[in-house]
Amino acid sequence: MQMRVLGIRHPGGGTCGLLAERCDADGHELVEWMPGAGDPMPDPLGAFDALVVFGGGMNVRDAERLPWMRAEVELLRDTLQAGVPVLGICLGAQLLARAAHADVRPADEFEIGWLPVELTEAAGADPVIGRLPRSFEAFQWHYYEHAVPAGGVELAHSRVCTQAFRLGESAWGVQFHPEVTLAQVEKWIDEEGDELPVPADALLRDTRARIDAWNTLGRQLCSAFVEVAERVAAPA
Repeated sequence: MQMRVLGIRHPGGGTCGLLAERCDADGHELVEWMPGAGDPMPDPLGAFDALVVFGGGMNVRDAERLPWMRAEVELLRDTLQAGVPVLGICLGAQLLARAAHADVRPADEFEIGWLPVELTEAAGADPVIGRLPRSFEAFQWHYYEHAVPAGGVELAHSRVCTQAFRLGESAWGVQFHPEVTLAQVEKWIDEEGDELPVPADALLRDTRARIDAWNTLGRQLCSAFVEVAERVAAPA
């Protein structure tokens, strides 16, 4: 069956990347929405079979001054309550954690670039994160971290913070960027310019060397999430 997937984007957060590629290949309709641009939600929550919430150039604590972000947190609470499959990426994971009343805070260290991630024992049986290797180097770009929501399960971590969690049977958050493409990373590096806190040339060189292998893992994760959503949406 064809699904309708809502891709929630944020200013500074890039495109839907590999998730769009997967939806297109399977004939699913991906509806992109950027609440931070002032656009109204295209349809009610019940019109979508799954949500994917992407990164952005702001942080969850900015909700104090951004009404649209507060409304997005409420939307994610409704999504969790309704059991609609949802995947949060970077800022999206932080928003999902906040929607589940978990703490979101500045990380002790920023993580930008290619950094090691380890799966937890619980990840082995997980239908989404379990598709990834036990250890891998992930592309990251964040300054904040979040606690694992009450009732949630930590599925991956780095030296700095939680990298993936599951809440219930249909909600996942990942701090790394499985969706990202080379073009998107190049754009982020160019936009940050001299404000980037790591050497831009080295980051670009590493990314060009690693992106193909990373996109293989990213496609696996995106595919696994879409498969879960398909099972949930399938008529009994």
